[in-house]
Amino acid sequence: MSLNPADVTRAQEVLAALREEIGKAVVGQRDAVDQVLVALLAAGHVLIEGVPGLGKTLLARALGKSLSLQVARVQFTPDLMPSDITGHAILDTNTRGEGNALGTLRVLRGPVFTNLLVADEINRAPAKTQAALLEVMQEAQVTLEGQTLPLSKPFMVLATQNPLETEGTYPLPEAQLDRFLLKIEIGYPPHDEETAIVVRSTEGQAGDQLPLDGVTQRVEERHVITLQTMAAAVRVDDKVIDYAVRITRATRGAPGLSNGAGPRGAIALVRAARAAALMAGRDFATPDDVKRLATAALRHRVLLAPDAQLEGRRVDDLLSTLLESVDAPRM
Repeated sequence: MSLNPADVTRAQEVLAALREEIGKAVVGQRDAVDQVLVALLAAGHVLIEGVPGLGKTLLARALGKSLSLQVARVQFTPDLMPSDITGHAILDTNTRGEGNALGTLRVLRGPVFTNLLVADEINRAPAKTQAALLEVMQEAQVTLEGQTLPLSKPFMVLATQNPLETEGTYPLPEAQLDRFLLKIEIGYPPHDEETAIVVRSTEGQAGDQLPLDGVTQRVEERHVITLQTMAAAVRVDDKVIDYAVRITRATRGAPGLSNGAGPRGAIALVRAARAAALMAGRDFATPDDVKRLATAALRHRVLLAPDAQLEGRRVDDLLSTLLESVDAPRM
């Protein structure tokens, strides 16, 4: 499938309008907003990390409101059960089953049966509950009582988590982390943006509700699927793919890292680069697209070595050094 230049330009305009709508609720955080849109275009899932109060949930809800999609939110807690997410089966005694037996099993679908699942503070639930999302995120389906139930498309998990140093948090299983296309880190805003946040959240408002009134729906469900199809059709030269693979392979055995990224890392880089190219109004991906998204695509797929942890080194700093050591192809 080749992309029509007019369609690419139109897609860029739609995505710019979507970014503008999200900006009516979220002050600043331009990189975080763009990366969430990249994940949406690439039909991937995203994990947003930051200390409480930095707008992680606000960003997720603003995206949901700007899309004409079904949105469900789950607040993860230590007592949350897997069935609270995926659903469960109950015995319906008002019906007759096989052999005229009293009652049949009826499946009650959980909140995961939606288009955009906001998993709020996902690392406050224990590993068993977090693992309930593994099949959902990888195969877009749920198995209940032997029945395989597909999810509707588009489907995206937008999870938020607090740093592991925060009380009451559990580390996410590595298998689940690997299923997130990108991990976005949100830090403290600069002074001018923080001032704007305070003004927007207090002006004419008695409580502390999230300021979403100004956000309107700009993209319909069928348009999201069209944009995802277009992103998948963006051309990626073999040299760009090789660059993504070399970056991923360089994380294995890199100084300061005990575990490197697997093949999913390179796959995520190529998918994200395609989406970034479409957002920029291009029908081809460049090495810069790969490099710009490499940290977000790989930071959750690598592990710091014990000595690097003792020295207080950061994964992002190590990845930045690694990226400079891998030669980008000339196009």
